[in-house]
Amino acid sequence: MDKKGIALSVQNNYESFVETDYTLDVDKIEEALKKLRLLFFGRYFSQEEQDQEKLLDEISQDLGNEIVKLSDDATIIMRFLNVLPEIQRKLYKDIEAIYYGDPACKAYTEVILSYPGFYAIFHYRIAHELYELGVPILARIIGELGREKTAIDIHPGAQIGESFCIDHGQGIVIGETAVVGDHVRMYHGVTLGVKRFKEDEHGHLQKGWKRHPNIGNNVTLYANATILGGDTFIADGSTIHADALITSSSKGDNKRNEQ
Repeated sequence: MDKKGIALSVQNNYESFVETDYTLDVDKIEEALKKLRLLFFGRYFSQEEQDQEKLLDEISQDLGNEIVKLSDDATIIMRFLNVLPEIQRKLYKDIEAIYYGDPACKAYTEVILSYPGFYAIFHYRIAHELYELGVPILARIIGELGREKTAIDIHPGAQIGESFCIDHGQGIVIGETAVVGDHVRMYHGVTLGVKRFKEDEHGHLQKGWKRHPNIGNNVTLYANATILGGDTFIADGSTIHADALITSSSKGDNKRNEQ
C-alpha cells in the first residue's frame, strides 16, 4: 500500500471510530486555571493589583468557549461563576487543614505555592463543580492537569468534604463514587478503590453504580492504606494505619490495621 492508501485507511478508521466533531483547547483551559488562581489568591502569584471583574470575564470566555462544545446548556458558565466564592471558601479551609495538619509547614504561603496536595485539591474543587454542572469531560481534563504534576489522582465525581488535608500525596487514588467527610487527613499512596467489578451480559464492566468507599469525618488515613468497596464505611474519628487493607466497614472501631 502506498502513502495515499495508508492515509486513506487511517482516515477511514478514524471516521468510523470518532464520536465528536469538536477540538478542546487545553491551553485555554490551563489559562483559565491560572486566572482562577489569581482570582482566589491574588498576590501569592502576582504583585500586580488584580482586576477581579476582568479576570472573571476572561475566565468566562476561556471556559465558556470550551463548555459550549460539550453542552447545549448556556447557563453552565454563569452557574459556575456563581459558585466560585464557595469554591474559594473551601480552598481556604483546605489550606488551613494542611497548615495545621503538617508540623513541617511554616505558613499558608508554603501550602499555596509548594504543596502538591493542595495543587491537586485546587484542581479537584474546580473540576468537581464542573462535573456536577454536567460537563464531565472538561472536569476530567482539569483533574488530569492536576494529576500529571502531582501523581495524585482524584476523580472529579468524588464527594469530598471541607478541611481536606493531603500530606505528601504521591500515589493517592480517589475513585468516582468515593465519599469523604470533613476534616480528613490523607497521606501518600492511599487508595479509595473498588473491591470487585460488576459485568453486564456482554462481559463489559457496568457503569453508574456505587463502587468506592465512604470515609467519615475526622478520619486519618496513613501512607499506602487501601480502602475498597462501595459498601465499606469508615466511622467518624477512625485512624487507618499505614499499609492497611480494609474491605469492610469499621463499625465504630477507631483504629484499624488489617492486612
